[in-house]
Amino acid sequence: MHAIGEASRRSGVPIETIRYYEREGVIAKAERTASGRRVYTEAAVAELRFIRRCRDLGFPLPIACKLYALSSEETADCSEVRDFGLSQLDEVNSKISELQELASALEELTANCAEGSTKCPMLDRLRS
Repeated sequence: MHAIGEASRRSGVPIETIRYYEREGVIAKAERTASGRRVYTEAAVAELRFIRRCRDLGFPLPIACKLYALSSEETADCSEVRDFGLSQLDEVNSKISELQELASALEELTANCAEGSTKCPMLDRLRS
């Protein structure tokens, strides 16, 4: 059994996030010691670590929970997991495209700036 601080260190999930996950039912409520301190099993720490890895990949919390549920099924269908992965990949590629467009717009705007000029073309463009 691990105290919340140790569970946080072992899983990489901040303490406040662990508390949030408990409140929202993402993970089961931790057992409590006689003094009321939360204690976590190794399985709970593993679950937190799994969810953190999913979140690091950008999966929304509900999908991370579904993936965790699938990971504990002996007959989990890999095609369902693959579908979640492909959907997330599409989302990431869409964000990359949006960021590339944003970078191009900023490059264009900043390229028009003349150092030391009293009239800034970038500000004029942003105003229009």
